[in-house]
Amino acid sequence: MEENLNKIKERLESQISKIQEMNDLDKFKSEILGKKGELTQILKNMKNYDENERRKVGKAVNDAKNNIEAKIEEKREIIKKIELSKRLEKIERIDFSLPVSDELGSLHPITVVQREIEEIFRTMGFTVEDGNEVETEYNNFEAVNVPKYHPARDMQDTYWLENGQLLKTQTSAAQNRIMKKYGAPLKAIFPGRCFRNESLDASHENTFFQLEGMMIDEDISVANLIYFMKTTLSEIFKKDLKVRLRPGFFPFVEPGFELDVSCMYCNGEGCKVCKHGGWIELCPCGLIHPNVLKMGGIDSEKYSGFAFGLGLSRLAMMKYGINDLRYLNSGDLRVLKQIGIR
Repeated sequence: MEENLNKIKERLESQISKIQEMNDLDKFKSEILGKKGELTQILKNMKNYDENERRKVGKAVNDAKNNIEAKIEEKREIIKKIELSKRLEKIERIDFSLPVSDELGSLHPITVVQREIEEIFRTMGFTVEDGNEVETEYNNFEAVNVPKYHPARDMQDTYWLENGQLLKTQTSAAQNRIMKKYGAPLKAIFPGRCFRNESLDASHENTFFQLEGMMIDEDISVANLIYFMKTTLSEIFKKDLKVRLRPGFFPFVEPGFELDVSCMYCNGEGCKVCKHGGWIELCPCGLIHPNVLKMGGIDSEKYSGFAFGLGLSRLAMMKYGINDLRYLNSGDLRVLKQIGIR
């Protein structure tokens, strides 16, 4: 048996040495070391040997398998080097004499804030979803309790497309699709780019970024909303912030609120940023309207939930002290250099 194993090893090693492609090597490994391989079949036939012979044959076969596996991995490294050399030969030569900038790139302020918020909500068990930029009229308006001819539509000058769809005016447009995707209970946030036909000034842009969040379960109350918003904002600004709710009308929530946060610049004492009131208006929020839950296929008698919409563009301005919203979409690298994000 030992002589037979040596012949098998020599034959397999010879086969390995002739392999030139990674796919062929993987196929060879699967065939030789798999359930139908020669060495595995020898182990299956060990019942024909006595106890002492089984011990010897088992050790010899395992040693042979380990040896073959090592040879395969050695060959894998050789093939990798050959493939890399071939790729490098095809690459055009680089002229190192050309002047280049040694400055490092940086992330956009909105990207930094978005990633921070996503990580905070992930630690609290929320799923991060993507939203479509081109949406149906139903998802953008009707599914969030804004029917045709509702006066709330007048607040959103919309970019309509020739096919009847539109560029979404709010991240709430994804609510219905996500509710139908997951059902209840549900914890999800969905950041995205929104579009409105706005006149441009220091605080208005036709393209801006929002982050929508929803939590749906049994017995969800305003207390849950306050907890999650306070926790999130305190993490973003790295200090303990107070939040307060003021009544506000939004068709997709009932009751609806405007959420204010204590001014992080003056700690609530009053300054120019907060107009000496000690509070900064931040985002709309509230308990999800029963109509919205029903249109999302969720039993509004059993489940309740809260929803909120954070302006990522506005958060980035507050976090980095940017005083003009237009800078964020300008592509002006000098803005990022001043902020010093790396």
